[in-house]
Amino acid sequence: MIGLQDVREAHARISDRILRTPSIFSHGLSRATGAEITLKLDNLQAVGSFKERGAANKLALLTADERARGVITVSAGNHAQGVARHASLLGIDAVIVMPRFTPAAKVTRTAAWGARVVLHGSSFAEASVHADALCRSEGRVFVHPYDDVAVMAGQGTLALELLEDTGPLDALVIPIGGGGLIAGSAAAAVEMRPGIEIIGVQVANYSSLGAFPGDEVMPPGGSTIAEGIAVLQIGRQPLELVRRHVSRVLTVSERAVEDAITLMAEAAKQVSEGAGAVALAAVLSHPDMFQGRRVAMPICGGNIDSRILANTLLRSLLRDGRLLRLSMQIPDRPGVLADIATIIGERGGNIIEVSHERLFAAPSVQAAELEVMLEARDPTHADEIADALAERYVVRRM
Repeated sequence: MIGLQDVREAHARISDRILRTPSIFSHGLSRATGAEITLKLDNLQAVGSFKERGAANKLALLTADERARGVITVSAGNHAQGVARHASLLGIDAVIVMPRFTPAAKVTRTAAWGARVVLHGSSFAEASVHADALCRSEGRVFVHPYDDVAVMAGQGTLALELLEDTGPLDALVIPIGGGGLIAGSAAAAVEMRPGIEIIGVQVANYSSLGAFPGDEVMPPGGSTIAEGIAVLQIGRQPLELVRRHVSRVLTVSERAVEDAITLMAEAAKQVSEGAGAVALAAVLSHPDMFQGRRVAMPICGGNIDSRILANTLLRSLLRDGRLLRLSMQIPDRPGVLADIATIIGERGGNIIEVSHERLFAAPSVQAAELEVMLEARDPTHADEIADALAERYVVRRM
């Protein structure tokens, strides 16, 4: 088991190779949630994630013989980049095994740090088996993503910095995947701030601790926007610390994570990947639990695909009524499109996209089907525009 002293020693060991990221009070998120929210911005690390903290500490502790043998790990994302970067800084040969489905951008960024990337298997489990085989055949040192005391102590340096840089806090809210971050953070926090509540968060498809503090369950798995914590079972060693120090584990939905990513971008001006936003998703999903409390959380990663980020923002805008999609049956005669644009424009709406079908979609040869996507200030404003159009045309919201 690790404690505060292990985390302090890890921080001294790696502080010249990682960024001491800012801890900031977010007025925007505090107004939106009713809690007093402090963010730890580990999305600003060189690889865009806290994962390099644990990798840096593990590699720094290797003996000369172990460094000469080289290292290997398996990862589909942030841990891969963390190991690759810090192996490069220390002159250690590194092999990263990644599943074949890993996005090309992550493969490219990992290889850019000088590691040899091996794509194998259609799942993380298959990649892990291959990594184990390579580890034995090549005599390398395996760097586990989370179930390792050195990795856990390195991840705990995030909480060490956070608590050194902030005032009084009531709770730390931390994502749980494999458990390295929450385990290391808990080890530091309970000694630095006795009485602080530590709350874990998992996404629904990977909620192995959904019955916490009871026995683990096997979650369904599947797709999730929080792929950084898409781990079916927490590590054995992290689980010991979680059971000892964590008061509760909350589960959040995919929609809650999407809304949290959007709110993080709009209210805190921070780009977060799905796993980095689940703590905020928990606060949004359980407002009574956090109302008026001083809460700190990490944005533990910012490596979100640009297309996914764009789609997430648009989906959130659609859900909260600021983006409006309308389908209208209109007469096929001159001036109708201009009339519709005038109605929308006079009421302050902003037309984003128009689709006009007059040959096949319309119910009559003298009619046309029109689809309009427009931007409104808020749901009330959207209703005003839709009602004004409905006075002259048959309007259906999509």
